[in-house]
Amino acid sequence: MTLRMKLLVVPCAALSFAGGVALATSPATKPAPEPLPKHVVPASKDGNLVLGLCDGETSLEVQGVKDGQKLTREQAVRATSKLMDDWRKKNPDALWDDVPGPALAQATPPAPQPNPGSKPAGSAVQQGGVGAQTGAKAVPKQEQANLQSGHTYGAYSERDEQVWADSTQAFVKEGHRVFHDAEALGGTVGVSCDMCHPDAANTHPETYPKYQVQLGRVALLRDMINWCIENPLRGKPLADGDPKMRAMEAYIYAQRKGTKLEYGKH
Repeated sequence: MTLRMKLLVVPCAALSFAGGVALATSPATKPAPEPLPKHVVPASKDGNLVLGLCDGETSLEVQGVKDGQKLTREQAVRATSKLMDDWRKKNPDALWDDVPGPALAQATPPAPQPNPGSKPAGSAVQQGGVGAQTGAKAVPKQEQANLQSGHTYGAYSERDEQVWADSTQAFVKEGHRVFHDAEALGGTVGVSCDMCHPDAANTHPETYPKYQVQLGRVALLRDMINWCIENPLRGKPLADGDPKMRAMEAYIYAQRKGTKLEYGKH
């Protein structure tokens, strides 16, 4: 007599048995990001393009440009300047920081100081940053051994610090480019971030995380960047790991170098 048994398979469930619990696992599903609130600008009776500021109240109808068309940079600068003028008139007592910060990202960073616990490389990097030619001397054997064994900190050289500084500055420079480029931002109306925030003025990255009224929740800097991309710029939000998002965050933070961190401040 043959005994036949059926095997019951229960996916994604916890199976209890005496002495313990067996867990049947399945690939985790990443939750969809919560959609951000959107501001609706008033419609033009003539079908013209209507731009809106991030306050959700100030808007401007652009004569001669139909909805769905993209402004030239010159048109966008004129339109956003008019929007900002209107906002200032309605909010004469509002605090708006026209100065980006105590340090500009375009400024040349100070030369890195050598680490006291490290040995200098065979030759210091020459003028020209990343890719500059080095001398004939090789990195000391002990330093090579430290690096190969995982002792990164304390083993890096002055040349390493220069390479890192140059790489960081290049990253900030890329963020500056995206911040000023409507096409790179993915907007559909020809507006870029710098038109309302020259040199990243009044972005105050040092105050994040904080409750952001437009979003109705506590937000990070990248959340507000995406909100502006979706609303005033009418584009699609960038993923957290998108190189353009990361570079813009780096640029905005670099503009406020030297400013005290005050998360939650309004």
